[in-house]
Amino acid sequence: MRAVAYFESQPITAETSLVDIDLPKPEASGRDLLVEVRAISVNPVDTKVRVRVKPEGGTPQVLGWDASGVVAAVGPEAQFFKPGDEVFYAGVIDRPGTNSEFHLVDERIVGKKPSSLDFSAAAALPLTSITAWETLFDRLDVEKPVLGAANAIVIIGGAGGVGSIAIQLARKLTNLTVVATASRPETKTWVKELGAHHVVDHSKPIAAQVEALGIGAPGFVFSTTNSDAHLAEVATLIAPQGRFALIDDPKTLDVMLLKRKSISLHWELMFTRALFKTPDMDAQHRILNQVSELVDEGTIKTTLADDFGKINATNLKRAHAFIESGRAKGKIVLSGF
Repeated sequence: MRAVAYFESQPITAETSLVDIDLPKPEASGRDLLVEVRAISVNPVDTKVRVRVKPEGGTPQVLGWDASGVVAAVGPEAQFFKPGDEVFYAGVIDRPGTNSEFHLVDERIVGKKPSSLDFSAAAALPLTSITAWETLFDRLDVEKPVLGAANAIVIIGGAGGVGSIAIQLARKLTNLTVVATASRPETKTWVKELGAHHVVDHSKPIAAQVEALGIGAPGFVFSTTNSDAHLAEVATLIAPQGRFALIDDPKTLDVMLLKRKSISLHWELMFTRALFKTPDMDAQHRILNQVSELVDEGTIKTTLADDFGKINATNLKRAHAFIESGRAKGKIVLSGF
């Protein structure tokens, strides 16, 4: 089967940073599904792994987590799906990725593809939807108010892949006032169209801008990017006993800034349940099915922003470079081989 991989960690500008290869077609066992991949999307985690994880012994490393496709075969213990089902999912970081014609994935982290979307539009959703959903409802527990705080959430990096779906979920599924941050005219327009009540500029001090909105001190802050740079502003703007969640990888984080207000800190990694096979691992199956229903009802929409064409090394290198530029909004997808 065709696939895209790398053999050594290199800058994306290197000729062999990603290469087209052929691999044996895998076979499904246990609760795995063998999925014929129709479309993928590219996330910041793809670029981070490419740079940080060096393949061993000349073994090719296949990247990619988001995918949509058709179930080609199921393992003997599979319960949720059958061959021919259309699915979407975000995979797990300790298994081969989705940048291949066929891919094995545990059905407990797979959902039914929205019937109203094509494979490309569906592939834009899984990783970011799970991340946003788990952050809002499992980590921040936004349905439990912070006493004395404004029933509001600040989403830092609102135009990115996770921010784009978090805005929609917070706006449509809760009664929170949604404040998103964006710094360019096109990203400010994007987050407003997705449902943000207010937009502030994260290239300037955030706390004063939030205070000027007149809504009070928000009970929740969700940081998707540059959390270390924004932490002092978060500590200033958030209400006492508020809840702060982040998903990025700051080199340092001075959590003492949160002590005076007794701010709780919540990390979110959407791979955790699958990595550790937690007892609630199949929660991601349910989350994706709920997201699928919300899409088909017209409650939320795909965050696809750019289609980079066929799944091959040349187009994936373009996608990685664009994400590394820090100027992407929404999601980049590729479809077909």
